[in-house]
Order: sequence, then C-alpha cells, then structure tokens
Amino acid sequence: MTQYGSTRGSGRPTRLLTLVAVTVVVLIGCIPGRDDRAEDTEPTAPSGSLEVVLATSPEKLVLLEELATSFNAEKVEVAGKPVYVTVQKTSSGIGADLLVDDWPEGSDAAAGQRRPTIWSPSASLWGPVVNERRLAAGKPAILGEFESSMLTPVVIAMPEPMAQALGHPAQTVGWADIVALAQDPAGWGRFGHPEWGPFLLGKTNPNISTTGFNTTIAQAYAGAGKQNDLTVEDLQSPQVIAFLEQVESSIVHYGDTTLTFLENLYRADERGAALSYISAVAVEEKSVIDYNRGDPAGSAAPGEDTKPPRTKLVAMYPREGTLWSDNPLYVLEAGWVDDTEAEGAAKFQAWVVDREASQERVLDFGFRPANPDVAVGPPIDAESGLDPLQPQTVLPVPPGPTTLAVLDTWDSTRKAARVLLVLDVSGSMGDPAGAGSSATKLDFAKQAAISSLDMFNDEDEVGLWVFSTELEGKRDWRELAPIEPIASNRPELERLISGLSPQNGTGLYDTAQAAVEMMRPRADREHITAVVLLTDGMNDDFDTHEIDALIRTLEGGGELRTVRVFTVGYGEDADVEALTRIAEASDGAVYISKDPANIERVFSNVISNF
Repeated sequence: MTQYGSTRGSGRPTRLLTLVAVTVVVLIGCIPGRDDRAEDTEPTAPSGSLEVVLATSPEKLVLLEELATSFNAEKVEVAGKPVYVTVQKTSSGIGADLLVDDWPEGSDAAAGQRRPTIWSPSASLWGPVVNERRLAAGKPAILGEFESSMLTPVVIAMPEPMAQALGHPAQTVGWADIVALAQDPAGWGRFGHPEWGPFLLGKTNPNISTTGFNTTIAQAYAGAGKQNDLTVEDLQSPQVIAFLEQVESSIVHYGDTTLTFLENLYRADERGAALSYISAVAVEEKSVIDYNRGDPAGSAAPGEDTKPPRTKLVAMYPREGTLWSDNPLYVLEAGWVDDTEAEGAAKFQAWVVDREASQERVLDFGFRPANPDVAVGPPIDAESGLDPLQPQTVLPVPPGPTTLAVLDTWDSTRKAARVLLVLDVSGSMGDPAGAGSSATKLDFAKQAAISSLDMFNDEDEVGLWVFSTELEGKRDWRELAPIEPIASNRPELERLISGLSPQNGTGLYDTAQAAVEMMRPRADREHITAVVLLTDGMNDDFDTHEIDALIRTLEGGGELRTVRVFTVGYGEDADVEALTRIAEASDGAVYISKDPANIERVFSNVISNF
C-alpha cells in the first residue's frame, strides 16, 4: 500500500504519488469554515479558449490566482485553443463533500462554484477521504495521481517570550513537553512566569480542519512513542489514550479554522495582552510568516502594507515529528472533465510545479517549494520565526483504518464542553426565510439548532435560553433548559427548540450580559465554557445596557474571560458590528449567515469550536 505523504531523503513529500483505495468508509465531516465559504466566481475565460477551473483551499488563493494570470498570458495551447485557468476558492472540506456528490452545481454548498477540472485541497489527506466515500456510495474513485504544488509543515506556534522560556531556539519542544506543562498546577510559574497563568493550547477540530487532523495524528504518534507504523491497536492502549487526554485538557477551545486563534491573538497583542490569550496554537508554518507580517488572515500578497505584531510568533517543530500540508494538484478523473481539459490542466500543473519561477513565487508567499530544484530561503528563516532545517522528522500518514481510528479516539478524548445556546425569538424571526419559501427564518434556525445537538458528545453539558424583549417582566431572556449533560437532556432540548415561536423585540445587550454572568461560575479548566448567541437583528431595548458598557464588562479580565461568546449574525439585518465586538471582547468568534438557507451549515461551524 502506498503511504500517503511518504518522504524522500530530503524529508520532503515525493512529488508524484498514486492514491490507492483504503478500507475506510466515512471519514472527515466536511464543514466549511467561517472564512472558507464559497465565493461567487464569474466565468472570465475569453471566447474560443479552453477553460480549466481550479478549486483551491483559501490559504493559497491569492498565489494561485497570480500564477494563473501569468500562465494565461503565455497562451499555452491544447488542441488549437489557448488554455485559460480560472481560480475559485473552495475549502478542502466543502470540496471533498462536493466531489463525493459529483459537484452538484445547484446545491447550497456549491453556490457560486463551478465544477472544477483541478482540485487543490490543503493536503493529500483528503484524497482517500473522497475516493473511499465515493466507493462506499457505489461511485468510481475520482482522484488519482497528483503533484504537490507547495509544502508547509504543521508546527506549534508560540509567542516568542514563551518559547524562549522553554529554551527556544537551543531546545526543541515536543508533545510530551506540552503535556507536562499543561498538567503542572504551577503552569508557567514552573518557568518563572506565574503572571502568564496556565498553559493554554489552541487547536482546530480534526473532523473539519486539515491542520487539526495533522496535529491529532502527530499527537497519536507521540503518545505511542512511534515515528511510523501507527496502528489501531496503538490507539486503543491506555497509555496513548491517557496521553491524548492530557494534551486535550490544555485546549482553550477547538474551531473550524486557525484564523480564529490568530485574529484573537493579534487583537490581544494590540492591547499588549498577547501572553494572556493563548500559550501555543497548532498551525501551518506559513501562518507564522503571515502573522509576523501583520496579516493573520493570510490574505495579503507579499509586499502589501501590513502592521506586524509587537510580540512575534515562533514555530516550534515537535521533537517527535510532524506532517506536511502538501497542497496537491489533482486533475480530476471525472465525467465532466474531457481529455482535452485534462491535458490543459496538466499543462498548468507543470507550470506551477516544474517551472522554477513559479516555485520561487511559492517561496515568496511563505510556502516551501515542492520542486527540490528550488532551494528554501527567505522568508523560511529565523527572522520570520522559523527554522529552515526543520522538521527533522516527517511522520507518514497512517493507513486508512488507523486514520479513522485517530479521529474516533480524538472524539472520545477531546475536552468536554459546557455551552449555553441563546436563540433570538424576536418578531422578525417570523419573517419569510426567502422569496418562494413558506418557511420562516425561525424555522431554519430551529432546524439548525436541533441538528447541531448531534455534534455534542454525551458528556458535554448544554442549556437553552431564548430572548426577545420583556419575556419575564422587564427581563429579556428566559431559561428553557438548564445546563445539563446532553445525554440526558437532548430529547427535551429538541422538543423545546421545536416549539419556539417569534414575539416582541430584540433585547440583545442585556441578554448577552446575563448569559455570560450565568456561565461564569460554571467555568473550570475541565470544560470549554461558552455562550452561542444567534440573532437576526440589533438591540432595540434602549432601557438596558449600552454596547460600550457590555464590552467593558467582557474585556474586564479575570475569570469572566474564560466564558467565550460565539455570535451568529443571521439574515440581512443582524447587527454584525455589535456581534463582532461582543465575540472579540470575549475572545470568541463571529459567524455570519445572511442567507437563512445556509444557517444549518454555519451553525455547525460554530459548534465545531467544542
């Protein structure tokens, strides 16, 4: 069996691999990130050209758009027509789901997207996911050979003072060190910095995020004391399970994208509080470069004017080893891709991988070249917080059954959640969800909330509030279900949510304040404690807190900040500015669903934080 991500002597993934079937069905639940939603892409191919549509993961969108522009200008011909590459942004998870379903162009997930000729997720891990899910559905595999277009390893990114306290750069740090620090009651006091508090780790959800998935595999290897040949039996050992539980105990919260952590850290840095938000976050090496450039979202082109942080991040390469994100270019073996289009796609594939100028541009953007003929250089250097000689140990992707077992093991060892769902039932939630629909906005929101309950583990604790105005006397909110293990209250939560009806106005600020204050005494280190607040409007209860007073409370520090607020702006009229301020002040995140038909997908993204 071919090992995905196998390596050469240089420690880089081989450039040409063949995917073979693995004996796993199901795999990663592919849910789009809040920054990864599909964007409308208008066809731009000139008349008479041979169009090749490239669907790429977001982190390299700007780069591939630039390379496509250069390629298109050369007018490379196939069958007498100039090949024209059109690039569209599609997160790896969305793309995987769409490919399993033959990329149904009329579906919600494919809105604004067209069937691609080339697919480039962030890592080739997704290849077996798509092929096996298709085989399980009675469809042929769609992904075969691929070329890696650019490389970036997964690292543990730390604020530089914290890394130096651990001995960086002279000392390497491994997952075993993270476990020891996370379990030490003295926290950073063990290294002479009690003011930094406990060790706090940020990590994305491996069922959604490639970075989180790679990180979880690396942690499993570390727990088993191996650097290859990880097995299902290893993952069932008490030693590995205990190790993974100890790593997960240090998690601040999970998430659908590393952007949540990096943007929160950047804002904390602006307040001079970079060392109080988080101790480390698992990200791709490229993200460290982007952050230190002052571009935590990774959306700026090299040379754009940005504001670097006051406290830089440095990349720690786990001593036990790490995995590559190898950014494959798959020419799809799909019914909608004819031989001529496949030939045109192969021409562009070679343009990106074999052409030295393209690979040098890859390096400019903070990726490592996939072409071994192009040397690694700046910005892969110490000035950017990196070590070009690392990683010394590259871990192979395990066989399919073991990969699935890693995800199953994470699901049983991840940190438990304690979450209060707060749903808007104001009158506007009774408005039609859209033209031609008999459903209301509340109908869609209720379905989204009910569906999300299945994403919680049995030991997670979930409660339910609703809010409007003056639901109980002058009070704008009402508790419908207390915080209890969802194993016992899921049916009641479903019943209560199903029975909601719209009424009155929107008492947003008082409700947000009360929800956080109610959760504050319930916060502890054993749980991710959070409020999920969904609203379609803006505060119209003017006898209550002002937004500035609420924000001052949320920014007040201490225990209160251990309760994070994840806000959902629903519909066209939601007060996105206020919801963003509330989420940012509590080190949470804001999610936007302007189209009510998308709320189930967006709400799933929110719950991926737990």
